[in-house]
Amino acid sequence: MTRTARTIDLATLLDGRKLTPFNYMLIILSWLVTLFDGLDMMMMAFTAPYMQEELLLDDVHIGNAFSAGTLGMVVGGLIFTYVGDRIGRRPTIIFCTMAFGILTFLTGFATNYEALLALRFLDGLAIGGALPLAWALNVEFVPPKQRATVIAFIMMGFSLGAATAAPLTNWIAPTYGWEGVYFAGGIGSILCAIAIAIFLPESPRFLASKGIKPKLIVSTLKRLDRNIDVQVDDRFILGDEAKQEHAFRLSDLFVGNLKLLTPIIWIGYGASALGIFFKSAFGPLVLERMDITRETAANISGIGGLLGAIAGVVIMRMSSRYGLKFAAICTLMIVPLAVGIGMEWIPRWLLLPTVVVQSMLVGGCHAAIISQLALYYPSAIRASAGGWASAVGKIGGVVGPLIGGAILAAGVPAVRTYAIAAICPFILFLSIIVINILLKRPERPATGGQTASA
Repeated sequence: MTRTARTIDLATLLDGRKLTPFNYMLIILSWLVTLFDGLDMMMMAFTAPYMQEELLLDDVHIGNAFSAGTLGMVVGGLIFTYVGDRIGRRPTIIFCTMAFGILTFLTGFATNYEALLALRFLDGLAIGGALPLAWALNVEFVPPKQRATVIAFIMMGFSLGAATAAPLTNWIAPTYGWEGVYFAGGIGSILCAIAIAIFLPESPRFLASKGIKPKLIVSTLKRLDRNIDVQVDDRFILGDEAKQEHAFRLSDLFVGNLKLLTPIIWIGYGASALGIFFKSAFGPLVLERMDITRETAANISGIGGLLGAIAGVVIMRMSSRYGLKFAAICTLMIVPLAVGIGMEWIPRWLLLPTVVVQSMLVGGCHAAIISQLALYYPSAIRASAGGWASAVGKIGGVVGPLIGGAILAAGVPAVRTYAIAAICPFILFLSIIVINILLKRPERPATGGQTASA
């Protein structure tokens, strides 16, 4: 029996509920999207030795191709998050996933450097759009207390996908060539896009914010829980959308204590990203030139990446409990390990375990510390602060492979790159120390009367 239409606050309705099988389906679909994102993005690192031999690419070419993909992620993140806010999360995620699947598949047909460069940039565009939208879609379905856990799980999909690129390359490339790796990854991504086209919902919060498609809002809420009391003629609002005194301005990141805090955060983020993207681009190649077999080099890099994802969660939790000093200690540990490897002070029998630990700490500290830094901004500008820090970090991600390629092309022994790259975690360590000092200073007024401390 139809009741009288009423006004329903979707924020209260959704935020007060427990996770349902519908939520778990959405989480799994988003996890698959990020898994194939990570797989497609990191194939370049593990197929690079094969591509160098067949396409006659030098180290600079490899660095440029990897940086092109990272630059594409920066541009794609800006473009497709805007599109997602205009036309919806669901169609944009489907398009991006299908696009990077097709582009990954087409990469297998690249016959020269120019084609590879263009395809990696376009692939990065699509990957950069899919990741943030998948996270946003889940955030808009789960209660605030569970958002961090859900997003952390989805983010681990990217790390697992990146690690999977290693065994996939070892399994396919020796028999079917590097092309086969891209064909397999592309087909997997396309199948993923088909699955999300069938099952992925649109965000009711997005639809309510636009005041459109009440029928779709009702049907989606009924998928979430068939006992939810909603009907098409109800009016749906979002009661938690805070009204800001003004739209976000870049100058908001430099008010009060943030005047010093923001530049230090950007320096630390950029240095960390430079190091981790250099490791991602040239890690397997450097190990192979250290007289480690190609298959073992790929596996070591993959294991280090996977352990880094787990370490990131552990370091994040411990830093939340004991403060940034714990993260600073973990970051500082990277420096002697990297210098020891680079200067060949590590015994041969201990080399590979040391490389795994060093790689684990590089990835874990980057993920954990960055997730903590955004907490020191007022809630009104926290999302924008994180976005700008991410953009600065991606600049380091673009520069890292370029510098790495130039160093290797200059004839520097591959093993020495570990010692050279140790400067990146050392800068991050110093940044954390300075941030701790700044946070202990008397607070000054920040945006909207809030302070720079979380």
